[in-house]
Amino acid sequence: MNVAVAAGTDPLAVPLSEYVGDRTAKVLAKGLGLGTVGELLRHYPRRYDERGELTDLSRLPLDEEVSIQAEIGRTSRHQFAARRGVRFEYELTDGVGSLTAVYFNHGKHERDLRSGRIGMFAGKITEYRGKLQMAAPEYELFSDEDDADQVAEDFAGQLIPVYPAVAAVSTGMIVRCVRIILDTLPDLEDPLPARLRAQYKLLGLGTAFERVHRPKEQSEAYVAKQRLKWDEALPLQVVLAQRRREAQQDPAVARVARPDGLLERFDARLPFTLTPGQQAVCAQIEADLAQTHPMHRLLQGEVGSGKTVVALRAMLTVVDGGGQAVLLAPTEVLAQQHHRSITEMLGPMARPGQFDGDPEGTKVALLTGSQGAKERRANLLDAASGEAGVIIGTHAVIQDRVDFADLGLVVVDEQHRFGVEQRDALRAKAGEPPHLLVMTATPIPRTVAMTVYGDLETSVLDELPKGRVPIATHVVPAKERPAYLARTWARIREEVAAGHQAYVVCPRIGGEGGDETDGDGTQPAVASVASAASAVSPAAAGAAANAPGAAAEERRPPLAVVDVAAELAAGPLAGLRIGVLHGKLPPPEKDAVMSAFTAGEVDVLVATTVVEVGVNVPNASVMAILDADRFGVSQLHQLRGRVGRGSVPGLCLLVTEASPDSPAAERLTAVAGTTDGFELSRIDLEQRREGDVLGATQSGRKSSLRLLSVLRDEDLIGKAREAATEIVERDPALTENPALARAVSALTESDRADYLAMT
Repeated sequence: MNVAVAAGTDPLAVPLSEYVGDRTAKVLAKGLGLGTVGELLRHYPRRYDERGELTDLSRLPLDEEVSIQAEIGRTSRHQFAARRGVRFEYELTDGVGSLTAVYFNHGKHERDLRSGRIGMFAGKITEYRGKLQMAAPEYELFSDEDDADQVAEDFAGQLIPVYPAVAAVSTGMIVRCVRIILDTLPDLEDPLPARLRAQYKLLGLGTAFERVHRPKEQSEAYVAKQRLKWDEALPLQVVLAQRRREAQQDPAVARVARPDGLLERFDARLPFTLTPGQQAVCAQIEADLAQTHPMHRLLQGEVGSGKTVVALRAMLTVVDGGGQAVLLAPTEVLAQQHHRSITEMLGPMARPGQFDGDPEGTKVALLTGSQGAKERRANLLDAASGEAGVIIGTHAVIQDRVDFADLGLVVVDEQHRFGVEQRDALRAKAGEPPHLLVMTATPIPRTVAMTVYGDLETSVLDELPKGRVPIATHVVPAKERPAYLARTWARIREEVAAGHQAYVVCPRIGGEGGDETDGDGTQPAVASVASAASAVSPAAAGAAANAPGAAAEERRPPLAVVDVAAELAAGPLAGLRIGVLHGKLPPPEKDAVMSAFTAGEVDVLVATTVVEVGVNVPNASVMAILDADRFGVSQLHQLRGRVGRGSVPGLCLLVTEASPDSPAAERLTAVAGTTDGFELSRIDLEQRREGDVLGATQSGRKSSLRLLSVLRDEDLIGKAREAATEIVERDPALTENPALARAVSALTESDRADYLAMT
């Protein structure tokens, strides 16, 4: 078969229908989302079986499509008694275990499927009467004679590729389609420059495709995959290198602190000494701000490592240099908290023009959607006139009709990053691109920082300020040990009696909007007060467990703030002052609750993850996280950082009903076992699909990474970053590398660019 490829057309962009026909192409598109030659060739084998080496049937996952190599054992034919028709069954065995395959009314299978024959069988594994079963599997039987039929040609090599498949698209179909393409594919223009391939001894692209799909031995497949990982890593790093280069060429106003200015006076009034790490990062930022191109820096550090102080010093540097700084927070609660804490840290410097204020100071303006018209107008005027050197708000600040006198720095809290449209909006507001500082309290493995944050320079705060007290974390198995749950509430009462405060965190809001979450990623579900009681009260838990139908319920809905607060107030925490906080409260009520908790007028704050970041109440010493198994590792680490911020040790109790031997319980044990956020970030990444890190699954799309692992391939990603930087420095528009330019264009124009647009 010869397929004519038009001059100038990328052979990998040719529709599959040109090679395999319209009917098969439609099946591949519908079943696996594969539409072009390149998409099929990058649908890599999951593993390779050796001819004659049977699959271990004891490890087959239930309810999943699998491909196995097995021998046919006993066969049987059953005539239906009450109606016409025949059921044909045969045993598939690996010599130790077995499963049953079944067909209905297909006589041809009886002729093909004879005892002793070996082949590939693909289908969904189910369970019937306690035994594994495969209903009407696709199969490819091996011929007894070499090259005797098409199957022998498909599986001619020693290794048999086994692909990710679905019911409509078997491994056999993929093998046949790949064979047709590889046998007729014209020469490919390689996106990796020849010098790079020679430097790292990498295969050519066509050879890599041949060996990954039709290897003669495992080592061939390994070498091919190492080459193909570069095809994922290099275009991504080129995009980031181009963005770094563009940022270096953008003009920006240099901002330098003036002698005896706000920064110097702020340092003089600090009641503590900056850690060596803070001093080093501050020096990096001050050097960046003094440049005539925009700073693009990521500041990551442990919960409580002092990022806010570092960011405030950067903002004061810009104000000293005649500009303004805006701090963007992900929620109104956090924006209000930042406004309170920064105003307190600045003291008189935040009150110029007032009786007790510093006449050389600067106003700190807060812009939120909940403000009254009069207050909002005043803050907008302060921002537009330059009276306010520091402006704090949510992302609405850059989208609303907010004008700045001279915007010099944007600080983004908690990974809420900007896309191209937001950057354009900032340029319009600032005149010239402002400096950018992105902060996150979720530590990020180095390779993730090189991919997700690859256009930013990275600073790390990996030490806590002196005086920070430790946080003890314990798992509370509420189902297995009800007495431990009772002790949780007793422990909270003890802390309150000692003059401290507590958080109780739930996954869901509940109440009249019972199916609402608070943006924490949990699935909505309606939970009754009774179900909340099962996690609050040991007695209620026993009653719920014995209720009719309890055994049939696999997992109750997640606990809700409104329901749990009511149960606590009427039960184990009766008599304590309990507040409720979640994202659906009216803004004035949210602010009132948070202010009351900060002032010590609330003993126990029952909240969603709205308190996850930025909330600073030093008197809070204990946190109970209910349904802790429904939260991610990094989220749990962030949440517990809300306690232990004062002079007494913090305590975090992870309450769960998860089985002790479940992955969820292992995750909680890992969190309880270390307070090292960087170690937890690796654990978190290992337990999640890496596509989540790149934002793909958040939009329901497939991960962009087929072979590359941001954890295991750290060395390769580092080399790709170096190579990309060199390529872009020498050839910014990639005119000398047209194939690489096409790969970069495909990346930036595809859904895989979603996370890049957030840089």
